[in-house]
Amino acid sequence: MSALHDLAATIAARKTADPDGSWTAKLLAKGPEKCAEKFGEEAIEAVIEAVKGDRARLTAEAADVIFHLLVMLAARDVTLADVETELARRAGTSGIAEKASRPA
Repeated sequence: MSALHDLAATIAARKTADPDGSWTAKLLAKGPEKCAEKFGEEAIEAVIEAVKGDRARLTAEAADVIFHLLVMLAARDVTLADVETELARRAGTSGIAEKASRPA
């Protein structure tokens, strides 16, 4: 199992944990909207570090983005496996063609 799968499993387990003992459980208890807001904040921080060109800071912020993406997905009962399935469906398809095939 990869670190990403391990993290997703930990986040899933935190959905039923006591919010007083877990940052992840606390965030999930605040609801999907708060999880999405936090993901957005972390994404902006990653963009800022990418523009600055600080590799170490970008790496740290990217880890935060991935963590908060997984929390946001868990808040809406979307699993990492669901995302992997979608990525596999898109594999071998041009990004331009894939985007054009999406419903309006």
